[in-house]
Amino acid sequence: MFFAVTVGDWLGEVENWVFAVLAIAMVYAAIRVVTTKNVVHAALFLVIALGGSAAIFLLLGAEFVAWTVVMVYIGAVIVLFLFGIMITRAPLGYETKLSHPRRVRIGAALASGALFLLIGGAMLDAFGDDPVPAAIDPTRTSDIGQSIFERFVIPFEVVSFVLLAALIGGIVIARQDPTVEEEEVLQ
Repeated sequence: MFFAVTVGDWLGEVENWVFAVLAIAMVYAAIRVVTTKNVVHAALFLVIALGGSAAIFLLLGAEFVAWTVVMVYIGAVIVLFLFGIMITRAPLGYETKLSHPRRVRIGAALASGALFLLIGGAMLDAFGDDPVPAAIDPTRTSDIGQSIFERFVIPFEVVSFVLLAALIGGIVIARQDPTVEEEEVLQ
């Protein structure tokens, strides 16, 4: 039996209410990411969806993963998206030519729904109603931090400089002023 918990038991837990609110906000934001016509708004809705996933990780007690999502995805990737949008002088208004026809959107929605059902069914088949075993000795955040910054501090810093060089290179390439010939072609 897959559903041993009744609806009343589920509704009696405060964590489930918090999860439901977060899940509804995340689903709305995810739908708006792919349906909005303004690319800046899409990036900001992605921030909401990623913030919700970080909050769910906090509910699960995985604070290191939650703050990693906040720092890496929200703090770095989204900021990089917004920098890319601003630097490349992408049109910030509504673009109607980016939308696919309705038949393509319906097909994509059906394919994603079928994939969701397939993965969900496979998970229920594999795990059923077996309880999740409690961790005997969980890995603490301080242990992960010591591992990264004691043993791998030099590769960590090298990667940060490589990413900084890539960001500066992208800015230089994107912000090059057009030559006289290119200006004549554009006019």
